[in-house]
Amino acid sequence: MLSSSRARAARVDRRARAAVAALFLANGALFANLLPRYPEIKAALGLENAVYGLAVAAFPLGAIVAGLAAAALMRRFGSARLAVAGTVLTAVGVFVASVAPSLLVFAAALFCAGAMDSITDVAQNAHGLRVQRRYGRSIINSFHAVWSIGAVLGGSMAAGAIALHVPLGVHLGISGLLFSVVSLVALRFCLPGRDVDITPDSASAGAADAAAPSARTSAVGPRTVFILVALVVIAIGGTLVEDAGNSWATLYLSGLGAPAALAATGYIALVGAQFIGRLAGDGLVDRFGQRAVARTGGVIAAVGMGLALAFPTVPGTIAGFAAAGFGVATLVPAAMHEADELPGLRHGTGLTIVSWLMRLGFLLSPPFVGLIADATSLRVGLLVVPVAGVLVILLAGVLQKRSARLEA
Repeated sequence: MLSSSRARAARVDRRARAAVAALFLANGALFANLLPRYPEIKAALGLENAVYGLAVAAFPLGAIVAGLAAAALMRRFGSARLAVAGTVLTAVGVFVASVAPSLLVFAAALFCAGAMDSITDVAQNAHGLRVQRRYGRSIINSFHAVWSIGAVLGGSMAAGAIALHVPLGVHLGISGLLFSVVSLVALRFCLPGRDVDITPDSASAGAADAAAPSARTSAVGPRTVFILVALVVIAIGGTLVEDAGNSWATLYLSGLGAPAALAATGYIALVGAQFIGRLAGDGLVDRFGQRAVARTGGVIAAVGMGLALAFPTVPGTIAGFAAAGFGVATLVPAAMHEADELPGLRHGTGLTIVSWLMRLGFLLSPPFVGLIADATSLRVGLLVVPVAGVLVILLAGVLQKRSARLEA
């Protein structure tokens, strides 16, 4: 009887893990379907570069405006339902942006899509961490790896649609419908009940699932505030490195004399190494703990990119971006996990704060690097990457030494 109950609980957990992975896949793919088609929208609306830049900034602006509402919404509706609702509404926003008849509608649609994307991001991570607690070992990095697969899938779908001359509305309508259906099907297999009102399938699973909410009874003290600030810096360190690849890798390599096709491999190397790091991350975290993995990653990012900037060559710079991507692979998931476990905070609050400030850092990092580059050089501006690695090394002490399973 007990064996049958455990088997049933394990089956529920496996299905819930697959469901969360599907949510991450859909989240990664939705916006990636729109990005390659921005030039067509810009041309169709007749936008100048400055106006276009302001319009597309509506997406991160919406994320920042709405992001802090995620914790309260999760407590009311549950992380799974909120993640799915956010996915569907993000799809609607992306579709409206693709067929927008005017600049105002385009910007408003992106604002709403960004708002829903930020809420989805917090909710799907919260549900993933809930599933992780039932597993008793790290699995959160694998979800972020699946998100990367979704982003590649979405970009590939867009490239195929462009090559086949599929109209914008048809392409984004189909992709939005497809990933909305994926998320709705996934909801059926997510963990039942609200995050703070859990009805587990077994006593042992229930104890693991309810551990986080029951532990949040102590008052918020200076130590908790310090840890939260440190986690935000660690998460922003990860996003700073990601943005260095997104915004500056191709430009910097072009300045070193790399042809266009080769210059693009800097970003590819960073993203590819980050994906590999996330695939390997859960096993490394379980064996060595979040703290050791983050510190080692900080060293790899700081030394790898530091050497690339000190001795600038095309092959060395590509390797430096790869080292940086691999080094920061687990930072954002680690910061989110630790924030979700902080005592004294209501459910979802720590995770929401880290996610919100991380997005704010992502928004501010390109102009910050750009200002440094204009005042000195892009080579100096990219020193933010090894600096981020050093900050992670210094602050990684707030992370766990070992996973809960290994400590037990």
